[in-house]
Amino acid sequence: MGEPTPERPESADDGTRALLRSGVWTLFAGIVAAILAATVFGGIGRQGPHTNSGWLSLMVAMSCLPFGLMLFGLGAAKWLRNRRLRRSRPE
Repeated sequence: MGEPTPERPESADDGTRALLRSGVWTLFAGIVAAILAATVFGGIGRQGPHTNSGWLSLMVAMSCLPFGLMLFGLGAAKWLRNRRLRRSRPE
């Protein structure tokens, strides 16, 4: 009874907002880690960061950025699909 159907494509909480929110925060953490690696933690040279904390920050950035982008992209696609289904639904 409460499950989405083609006539009623969305439920009250389908997880779209959670995907978007976690994607944005993961991207934000990755950007902050990359900025810290490049500035505060000794900078990044041709052979990588100059300090151990720089390497750790770079590893966090390189894992958060693609994962956050994937989460945000999935949430955006889901939001666009819900919007399209909502507009095409007869009133």
